[in-house]
Amino acid sequence: MKLNSIVAPEGARHDRKRVGRGVGSGLGKTSGKGHKGQNARSGGGVRPGFEGGQLPLFRRLPKRGFKNALFKTKYAVINLSDLDKFEEGAVVTPELLKEMGLIKKQLDGVKVLAKGTLTKKLTVKANKFSDAALREIEKIGGKAEVI
Repeated sequence: MKLNSIVAPEGARHDRKRVGRGVGSGLGKTSGKGHKGQNARSGGGVRPGFEGGQLPLFRRLPKRGFKNALFKTKYAVINLSDLDKFEEGAVVTPELLKEMGLIKKQLDGVKVLAKGTLTKKLTVKANKFSDAALREIEKIGGKAEVI
């Protein structure tokens, strides 16, 4: 077999759809878009679920069930690489993190994640720790306290 003898199987290759070309394409004049109207215009068309101004199905159906989005707990996230900015033996609290500008708001608490590395022995006080962050802090000899 040689590279110049390789041929694509029958039906594997298709010609590009050339719209607006009168001869033989079957998509001349209006390019298969019909006459006038929103869908014939450039940039035209409507979003999925739009029913021409009629009240859409998803709004007509009754809404049921409990949605927890309003009551979800949101944590301010801090990484181990951010904690490495403190000096050896420091006690890191959410108030100190906010004071230093490492977190904007405490939200429902502070969660420590294991992104990056920690090289200093620290006492970290937070509402939550990821398992990997907990292991990393204790491996160095620091303390992780849940408040």
